[in-house]
Amino acid sequence: MQQLLRTTALATAVLALSACASINVWPFNLDKVERSRAPANATAYQCDGGRWLYVRMLDNGTAAWVILPEREIRLEKTGAAAAINYAYRGTLLEIKGTEAALFEGSRPLLTGCKAAAA
Repeated sequence: MQQLLRTTALATAVLALSACASINVWPFNLDKVERSRAPANATAYQCDGGRWLYVRMLDNGTAAWVILPEREIRLEKTGAAAAINYAYRGTLLEIKGTEAALFEGSRPLLTGCKAAAA
């Protein structure tokens, strides 16, 4: 009787473990292709020093959502003749055609930014 109980327990354990073999619990699946890290509906700018800046226009262009690796910020449009400027609390985004620059106060954060080809 005890032998039958051991055999049944062993068979149950083997079946349970074999069922787990079909589930992939390894979180680092190297077979998948990495998706783009660019945010949806945002213009990508490649800047000096190999850095990237992403800008998503909001409210029909009256605001810009600036996406950096370390933070995101909403900037409101300000009036300017030669460029389109967006600012909030000392942070300024200046866009001239396909070029952009980001400043914090008088200090440039990102310069030489050019819109990346889609």
